[in-house]
Amino acid sequence: MTSFDLTGRVAIVTGGSSGIGLGMARGLAGAGAAVVIAARNLARSEEAVAGLRADGGTAMAVEADVSDPAAVTRMVATVTEAHGRIDILVNNAGTNIRKPPEDYGVDEWRMVIDANLTSAFLCAQAVYPAMKQAGSGKILNNGSMASIFGLAFAAPYGAAKGGIVQLTRSLAVAWAKDNIQVNAFLPGWIDTPLTRQARIDVAGLQEKIEGRCPAGRWGTPGDFAGIAVFLASRASDYITGTAIPVDGGYSVAG
Repeated sequence: MTSFDLTGRVAIVTGGSSGIGLGMARGLAGAGAAVVIAARNLARSEEAVAGLRADGGTAMAVEADVSDPAAVTRMVATVTEAHGRIDILVNNAGTNIRKPPEDYGVDEWRMVIDANLTSAFLCAQAVYPAMKQAGSGKILNNGSMASIFGLAFAAPYGAAKGGIVQLTRSLAVAWAKDNIQVNAFLPGWIDTPLTRQARIDVAGLQEKIEGRCPAGRWGTPGDFAGIAVFLASRASDYITGTAIPVDGGYSVAG
């Protein structure tokens, strides 16, 4: 369908070198977008780009710590110079530190907040002029199930992801006049390197998730290709300010 065609569009995917970000990057590239993988580890990003190109996609890598305003400015300038436009931003970069809330240091709190929430604001703010000039834009923010549920071992992460949902709503309202749609996607329990470590850190997590999830399995990065294309395409032009779970039914299970 032409409404899902992203040919000629340019998409930045932060934290797109692995996991959910790479799954979304594959979906966007498969729909015709030129994809920019932006992450701190350039070697891993280049490896991801090579995979996208091998599948017939157009892709490039940019080294960027998206919690650093100067790095975000450089990233946007690099993409604009290379492609002349920015149509899609996927704010996927993030990190977590798992421990009881009473044990967090303020530096750990700030690092998690900056990596997950401040970075999304900085990147959205930085791409706004290009999207406004183009007359349209799509911003997709990773909100996580932690924006719905309280996680005893991830207080700053939960605070950041709750903030992502509110940031999404605020940007959606502010930029609707510019034909920029801003939506959040809320990953459930997805099989990634980060969650594999969580299954080591949190006793019984594997069994708890599989027992509750109606789909009966953990999600995979490939499960995010469809939501990426939908929210980045003309098919979602009248959808903004939403937070869509991608969780196999976990959030609605009793």
